[in-house]
Amino acid sequence: MGKLRVALIAGGWSREREISLKSGESVYNALDKGKYEVKRYDPSKDLLTLIQDSKDIDIVLLFLHGKRGEDGSIQGLLDLLGLPYVGSGVLASALAMNKAISKELFRSAGLKVPREMLFSRNQDIDQEEILSVLGKPAVVKPVAEGSSIGVRICHTAEEIAEAIKDTFDMSSEVMVEEYVEGREVSCAVLGNRSPEALPVIEIIPRKEHQFFNYTAKYVLGASEEVCPARLPSHVFKKVQDYAIKAHCLLCCRNFSRSDMIVADNEVYILETNTIPGMTENSLFPLAARTAGLSFSQLMDRLIELAFED
Repeated sequence: MGKLRVALIAGGWSREREISLKSGESVYNALDKGKYEVKRYDPSKDLLTLIQDSKDIDIVLLFLHGKRGEDGSIQGLLDLLGLPYVGSGVLASALAMNKAISKELFRSAGLKVPREMLFSRNQDIDQEEILSVLGKPAVVKPVAEGSSIGVRICHTAEEIAEAIKDTFDMSSEVMVEEYVEGREVSCAVLGNRSPEALPVIEIIPRKEHQFFNYTAKYVLGASEEVCPARLPSHVFKKVQDYAIKAHCLLCCRNFSRSDMIVADNEVYILETNTIPGMTENSLFPLAARTAGLSFSQLMDRLIELAFED
């Protein structure tokens, strides 16, 4: 039996392009070249080549982060080409990328989420009303971006007005959430119809970072990541349960990672990532390693799950 022909897709067009390229590099280095014949594609310049090569591809490893990669766009193309791929399909990708819709699904299933207000362009926005409803500080974020891009913690009406204005430059909708003070945690999930949660990670950004922002995520040493998280056992289990429920609610497949806040032993889910980062600093490989899976074994497992589905 010959090697499995793998197309590794990374790069793309989003604000997370550089992180996607780093994920792609890490994944390429982790893949067992004795098992896989790997060809790399950056859809920002190789899209036509990918389409032309599709008949010679057995499976796609998709590590595009952000818009046009994590929102269902590229997944739809791969479906049209009849190519199996690692990760969630069009529906789950689109649902998870839209924080407003995913939060409504979480809330409807009984998962705790921070309260929010949603605004669109050309809408009259009363910053004082936002603070009176959600309290101080409030969190301003684009509805459909990843890696905490555009997320700002605002303490005054003036800060909220400025943050909303800046966010509309990258998003047609803006979400303002109540700020839940607590411990930042993340939980990775592996599986399809019977998913399993990996060990919970607690994220402790350095003091110069207000929260686990873009810099704190990707600069080496900017955050301490504790795995398994030092949480009471019942809270640890609740975080894992939330991650599995989110994975299933959104119809995710193969893998996902959900980010949450633990406050006074209550768990608040923030969002679910359908293509978690796979850089050397990323959380998913850390959780897998803690569970006893090397990076190479994790890639093998994801490919097995993609074919299983």
